[in-house]
Amino acid sequence: MVDTMALLPPFIRPTRMARIAPRDAVRLPGAGLPADDDVLLDAPDEHLGLALVAAAQGTYTAAAALLAATREEAAWEDRDRYVLRLAAFARSRPEWLDTWRTAAPYDGDALLVAAQLAVDRAWPSPGRAELLREVSPLITAAARAEGRDPVPWRVALDHARGSRAGHRYFGELWEAAVRRAPHHHGCHVAALRYLAAFRSGSHRECFDFADRAAQDAPAGSLVQALPLRAAFAYLTDGRGPEVERARLDAAADRAIELSARLPAATARPAELRNLLAYVLIRLGRPEDALAQWRLLGPYATSFPWDRFSDDPLGLFLTTRAEAAAAPSGPAAQPPGTGRGVRVRPRGH
Repeated sequence: MVDTMALLPPFIRPTRMARIAPRDAVRLPGAGLPADDDVLLDAPDEHLGLALVAAAQGTYTAAAALLAATREEAAWEDRDRYVLRLAAFARSRPEWLDTWRTAAPYDGDALLVAAQLAVDRAWPSPGRAELLREVSPLITAAARAEGRDPVPWRVALDHARGSRAGHRYFGELWEAAVRRAPHHHGCHVAALRYLAAFRSGSHRECFDFADRAAQDAPAGSLVQALPLRAAFAYLTDGRGPEVERARLDAAADRAIELSARLPAATARPAELRNLLAYVLIRLGRPEDALAQWRLLGPYATSFPWDRFSDDPLGLFLTTRAEAAAAPSGPAAQPPGTGRGVRVRPRGH
């Protein structure tokens, strides 16, 4: 059995600082950025793209085949990403999903997309907690349909945060999630967000959780980027005590190492690299940010830029251009929601 408490240490103990290799040890591609007109926002990979095209035509079979393949292959990270994108598409074009659920009312993949869609629809409402309580049976049905799948449990963790569930109940959900996939990125992000929302805004506690999870995860796991998420939350929410500059840089450096392990100019790691570029700019490291933009190729993602602008692609391109224009000095920082980085020069 998985040692759950070891995987969720902020609830019981602090963590040690990670040892990160120097940034100059990571080899990155040469110069060159795509033209603005070639940059794509939230472009799907080829597999998801086919499913979305079919869904736009009112057909669910491609989406069903895509999710069935992720389930059979236990490709849980891809499965989570596809469920989120399919549910987002169904918010404005639900006909294909309605047809799927009518044709196969007990299909676990359809139930999972429907559960994600229901959470997404309830989230913006002032009555979110009440609306989310009505979603619980749908999430339970999705979880029972495939016992190995951690993705329904990620949905349940988000649901628990939105409905302001207590710590004990959240811990039970977390235990069930990590029992299925100890290093599932989506579940870890959900847990980090819960900590940020309900643990008095303690950024150090969030960093403790993120750092420990990253230390325990395999080298190529997306959980390696969890401290980057903690750094982003600290840099943008303006709450809580100061976090040491060294800890912010360590989070970025760990994510740089992960990015270097992943294929360049592909859709799958695009959100990681967009987030990393943003954090690096906020830390006054434009040259490192440019290296991530080169690895990105033409792939921009709405997150994190849509947190600060109604035109996320425009903000992505403007920030990239400003970093490219002054690579040897601090680039203009993109907007945040409060906190600027109070930093000392690196090494001091």
